[in-house]
Amino acid sequence: MQETPQQYTERILGYQQGQQPLSVMALTPKKLARLLKGKSRAALNKRPEPDKWSIAEVLAHLADAELAFSWRIRLTLGANGTLVQAYDQDAWAAYSNYPKHDPKLSLDAYRIQRERNVQLLRLIPKEMWENFGMHEERGKESVTRLTEMMAGHDINHLRQVEGMAKSKKKRTSGSKSQNNTT
Repeated sequence: MQETPQQYTERILGYQQGQQPLSVMALTPKKLARLLKGKSRAALNKRPEPDKWSIAEVLAHLADAELAFSWRIRLTLGANGTLVQAYDQDAWAAYSNYPKHDPKLSLDAYRIQRERNVQLLRLIPKEMWENFGMHEERGKESVTRLTEMMAGHDINHLRQVEGMAKSKKKRTSGSKSQNNTT
């Protein structure tokens, strides 16, 4: 059963509660890079289940989500109260063919755009944090709320990648024959 926009918001915000959103956002690319260090492209492209994204697909999604976040923040800062369009992440994944994306390029694109976004957020005047857009599914979202949502989104996908990376380590740390199959 697919969650409602309100359920999604509650879940994502729950991940980042008690944390500083900008700190989470600044550290996520570094944490991802550490998790991926030494992993082969084949390992990054292996799906944990047929209907679940691989690490490489998560990275492509993060790069695209950062583009959407970049646009939403700039739109909201430049036109307070503006309409913010939702997007279908599954459609983006399908037409972009995420399984064919280079994981290193996706991580680099994500990291560079994220650094720019964090810098922008650190430079805007305090009062602009209350600028808002009207998300077509989730309603009013201030710059503060958008930032909290991205931090929660980061934590959600970091946990996902950590789980896959650990799972792969467990499968490959056994017998020699297991090591040869990965």
